[in-house]
Amino acid sequence: MVAQLSDRTALVTGGSRGIGRAIAERLAAAGALVAVHYGSDDAAAKDTVAAIEAAGGQAFAIRVEFGTDGAVERLAAALAAGLRERTGSDRLDILVNNAAISESDGGIETETPAGFDRLFTVNVRTPFFLIQRLLPTMGAGGRIIDIGSAVTRIALPGELAYAMTKAAIATLGRNLANEVGARGITVNTVEPGPTRTDRTAFLFDRPEAAAMVSAGQAIERIGQPADIAAVVAFLATDDAGWITANTIDATGGSYLGPKRLRG
Repeated sequence: MVAQLSDRTALVTGGSRGIGRAIAERLAAAGALVAVHYGSDDAAAKDTVAAIEAAGGQAFAIRVEFGTDGAVERLAAALAAGLRERTGSDRLDILVNNAAISESDGGIETETPAGFDRLFTVNVRTPFFLIQRLLPTMGAGGRIIDIGSAVTRIALPGELAYAMTKAAIATLGRNLANEVGARGITVNTVEPGPTRTDRTAFLFDRPEAAAMVSAGQAIERIGQPADIAAVVAFLATDDAGWITANTIDATGGSYLGPKRLRG
């Protein structure tokens, strides 16, 4: 991956923590100038940019809270200004739609209209219109990579509405790929499974919980943000230029079914 993305520019939404941070750091390590979008955690964003720069990469942070009025336009304006300042152009090569919320009011019996609408606003409406807004700045070789979730095939209690948003993202990717392929732009969706981040550490740092989840994996361990970042980084390269309209399972083989007995 070293220098494969030199002279490329990237935007990673939700890029200051967890999987988003790992993606931002991996793209920067490959030579891309990375705009790290975040919603509210100034310290996390500052730390992410500092870590990228300390490793020899280039990055800058953009604070915009998704779900608020004018969020897409504010992000696009700040991105254009940041890119022009550093490159002399507002050209964007790589867009990673990672930002999402998973907070839900429950399943079919308890989900509220307000909670449902917020999930779809942040997880579906915002990336849709962000793509619409930024497509004019992308040219041949452009990459759009959406972060979905394994919940589109694994039914988990209390995540019905969230799973619906991620299914919408996968549908967006397939259809959009057909529209922008003639421009040399690829669109793919990466679906992580159980992954340890600062938000899931409370669960996966418990040995009994980690062992239970790992037992349901083909590769018997909990995923790390770097596992997802590696897939995204590959899709951003020229080597992945013939891969589009795909939904890529990046779960380590989560919940594939019963395993053959050993012994």
